[in-house]
Amino acid sequence: MHIRVINPNTTRGMTETIGAAAQGIAAPGTVISATQPAHGPVSIESHFDEAISAVGVLEEVMAGERDGADAYVIACFGDPGLLAARELTRAPVIGIAEAAFHMAALISTRFSVVTTLGRTGIIAEHLLEQYGFRHHCRRVRAAEIPVLDLEDDGDAALSRIIAEGRRARDEDGIGAIVLGCGGMADLTDEIGEAVGLPVVEGVTAAVKLAESLVGLGLGTSKHGDLAFPRPKPFTGRFEHLSGLTPGA
Repeated sequence: MHIRVINPNTTRGMTETIGAAAQGIAAPGTVISATQPAHGPVSIESHFDEAISAVGVLEEVMAGERDGADAYVIACFGDPGLLAARELTRAPVIGIAEAAFHMAALISTRFSVVTTLGRTGIIAEHLLEQYGFRHHCRRVRAAEIPVLDLEDDGDAALSRIIAEGRRARDEDGIGAIVLGCGGMADLTDEIGEAVGLPVVEGVTAAVKLAESLVGLGLGTSKHGDLAFPRPKPFTGRFEHLSGLTPGA
């Protein structure tokens, strides 16, 4: 089984961290290819960043189709381009926020999310509503650290995440914590030990869900809104997409 794990930002160190976490949890025989777009933001911390990065995610899915990938993971907690990516393939496409919410709800009736910045916490709240998990989430908390601090000042960032996780444990009445950034993929064990609650991390959760769907023979439905996009002309910088026929 080949799972293509896509880091939607362009920071190579974060891609390597995400890829190592994914391979570490993958079943024997599962091959992880961790990739990132050639162009786009170095980190994703806004709706604008997400919109720009989504094009790169879609290009990585198209490349994965040529390489024969069996499933895809979008390794940013905003799940940028998720539904559009599902339109391009019959393979399962899993966003790490959606995966983490599902897993957390299976082990606890209430959870809190600990993410990087307050503004991205609002994006996470939108996703909780969209995916139907708002009732399960008591609070979305921000450690108020820029995403790249996870790479550049890791010890300080970890301390702030742990502190916020402890506040969530003590104040929110929860049974589990969801980590709200793909760049936290290698921190699960340390945070769980320090906080004393189950910690759900989206990259690893998404890999196991992708393996399950492939094992069950389930892929993205091509009936309804996730059918392949209709081929049509594109202009300007997207002219190369004219007549695109995914799945042909």
